[in-house]
Amino acid sequence: MTPMKSPYGTEQLLGMEYYLTKSAGTGGILRKTPEDFAVEEVYSDIKLTGGPHLICELEKTNWELMRALKEISKTLGVSYQRISFAGTKDKRAVTKQLISIYGIKEEDLARVMIKDINLRALGYARTQLSLGDLKGNSFGINVSDCTGDDLEGALEECIAAAKTGLPNYYGIQRFGTIRPISHIVGIALLKGDFKDACMKYAGYPFDDEAEEVKAAREVFERTGDAADALELMPVRMHYERSILHHLVEKPGDYKGAIGTIPPKLLSMFVSAVQSYIFNRVLSMRIRETDGDPFSPQIGDRLLFADGREDIVTAANINAANIHIKRGRCRTAIYMPGSEDFEPKSETERYTADLMAECGVTKEAYADVSKLVGSRFAGASRAMCLTADIAGAVNRDGDERSIRLEFSLPPGHYATTVCRELMKTDPGYMA
Repeated sequence: MTPMKSPYGTEQLLGMEYYLTKSAGTGGILRKTPEDFAVEEVYSDIKLTGGPHLICELEKTNWELMRALKEISKTLGVSYQRISFAGTKDKRAVTKQLISIYGIKEEDLARVMIKDINLRALGYARTQLSLGDLKGNSFGINVSDCTGDDLEGALEECIAAAKTGLPNYYGIQRFGTIRPISHIVGIALLKGDFKDACMKYAGYPFDDEAEEVKAAREVFERTGDAADALELMPVRMHYERSILHHLVEKPGDYKGAIGTIPPKLLSMFVSAVQSYIFNRVLSMRIRETDGDPFSPQIGDRLLFADGREDIVTAANINAANIHIKRGRCRTAIYMPGSEDFEPKSETERYTADLMAECGVTKEAYADVSKLVGSRFAGASRAMCLTADIAGAVNRDGDERSIRLEFSLPPGHYATTVCRELMKTDPGYMA
């Protein structure tokens, strides 16, 4: 099998190199309006048995989650740290999810009057929300202005492929939609090169950014002059300004400057390195496998629905094939962290080579955890995702669009499904 290679530089930069379907794609625009991308979280049972945490349903339109939570906390007059959630959501979308707020009453929500944000109290719980509470996400998506010649054929092929397995890439939003640099900053942090981390985050301009932001980044990139860059950097760029302001006050203190960024965001940079390595390894697996890249090979890890793992051996490979066909488990790629990592297969030897290429070690993960307050454990992620997609092509005169509805487990990206269908420039999917 010769896989179809993505022609887009941004996807190749992030390791998302291949498609599994063969159609030319539908083209189109994924988020012509925020209402074209709706996502609602699906939960396991949330026990509202009373307690200090108010569980709320948060519905927002075109709001980045962290910014929305900061506005809510400011309106309520409580610390941002009191708010917990089970998963982040896309900005340019209509999203519905649960959050928990510690130490407030239901009547306090009446003070929250923020445009395009609605909060509804559901009850009180003893514990805050966490990732384990999230069962999945349900999506309703419109792909507008489709340009492909055979929309029905492309949709049919994508629906069929999604039933058996699409590449489970981390989507571009994992790395930054306009500036996909999270993993680049993360690599600098893991190397302990705090100057490079500051330069990459506050400098390193991208073409699609606003001109005034690009101008400020270009000055910092070219001269390293924090004062000149700070004067140009727009007020809305809070984190960049905090780095630059710190460097103005304490020239050369790059570790202190990067430390002005909230630990949660720093943690996301580091975990983005693991995501980048996963994408690169998955692309290698697709490129080097003659046949189904997700079929088990000796040395592969098997990831079961309950989180249990096993290793494929010559003795159990037939049983592994049966388990996979029955949906009990999937082949997985291990993303190393601060623990010992001994490659058990050709795929994992490639992982080790990539870590060496990036200059990343287990000791680096352990060291950076002290800076960001998070432990970076290794984890396995399924190579493929499956989905039952309900889809339809809609025509209104010369306008052609596609409606998609499907659900995915936590940590899987709807844009990865849409990418396989559309095969378009990532800029049209932002």
